Amino acid sequence: MKMRQKHTAKGLMMVGSLRRAGITTYMKQGKLITRVSTSDQKRSNTRSQFVARQKMRHTTALWKMVRFGCKELMFTERPTAYQNFASLANRLTAVYVERRRMDDASFLMPGIPMSDGKLPAIKQELGEVDGMPALLTDLGKDEYNYWEELWLYTAVQTGEDAVPRVRFSMRKISWGDMTLVDGRYVLKGEEFADVMKGWALVKVMGDRCSSQSIVTRCTLYQQYTTEEALQVAAKSYGGLTKTPFLSPR
Repeated sequence: MKMRQKHTAKGLMMVGSLRRAGITTYMKQGKLITRVSTSDQKRSNTRSQFVARQKMRHTTALWKMVRFGCKELMFTERPTAYQNFASLANRLTAVYVERRRMDDASFLMPGIPMSDGKLPAIKQELGEVDGMPALLTDLGKDEYNYWEELWLYTAVQTGEDAVPRVRFSMRKISWGDMTLVDGRYVLKGEEFADVMKGWALVKVMGDRCSSQSIVTRCTLYQQYTTEEALQVAAKSYGGLTKTPFLSPR
């Protein structure tokens, strides 16, 4: 709790608002008054407001997991990495979760941003090469650049304690780790068959990078995008505020 101190000729008086405790203090006719601070006005929670708040909640939860798992990140197009990430992540499909029990939930879905920069983006998708699961890219055989690094981000959907969370990690790979198939580079491995994982391959050169987002087959998040999920989640927040009907003039 924060209070503001004010010195007077009669000594020290405390003024301020103890918001967390619901207490307000103020001076009236030279006397210090303390009272309980209450408000009968219910916080508005229209459908559009609730959707926006749920998107921001998920963006924040994703960012915490990204920062925890990845020590090196390339978001270079906004004043801060978080602002850059949030501006992109807020475009993701909204997922609706119940208050408290699921506050920290995060979901693996296509499009989670993993970098943002000025180098050309790499088109990538999951597929197979010679019967082997692979991450397919549009990097041509002539695009090898000794000065460019390749960073592979991996996302894993987990569900510890019945609360879904995405774990992120990053490892640097070499061009030699990739295989040329029909003139295009691919990254082969059994891990690319895992439907609870996702990946993003990022090109990095100095302080520049390509803009990349997660590709995945994971569909767990979809059950949290339905109308039923919205209504259940909204109820845990006190329900939706009805928008007043304005009759046409």
